[in-house]
Amino acid sequence: MQGETDGEGRGAAGPAGTRRDWPVWKLAVLLYVFAATAVAINLFMLGLLGQWVGFPALSPRQVLMLSVPLGLPAAWAAGLWVRHLLDEAEG
Repeated sequence: MQGETDGEGRGAAGPAGTRRDWPVWKLAVLLYVFAATAVAINLFMLGLLGQWVGFPALSPRQVLMLSVPLGLPAAWAAGLWVRHLLDEAEG
C-alpha cells in the first residue's frame, strides 16, 4: 500500500514480500560500467591537458587500468544520486 514504510523510511514490501526499492549497492553495481567509462574518458582528457603543462601522456591502457578501481567510488556516488532521485520521485 502507498504510504507504508519500513523501519528505515523506505517503501513497504511489494507483492510476496519483495522490496520495491533498490539499495544503493545494487544501483552501484548496475552503474559501474558507465561510471568507469566516464572516469576513463575524464582521465584521458586530463592526460591530454597534462601534456600541455609538461607531464607525460597517459596511454589508453594506463587510463583503463586506472579507471577500474577509480570507477568504484564513482559508481557508488552515482548509485547514491539515483537512490535519492528514486526516493524523491516516490515522495
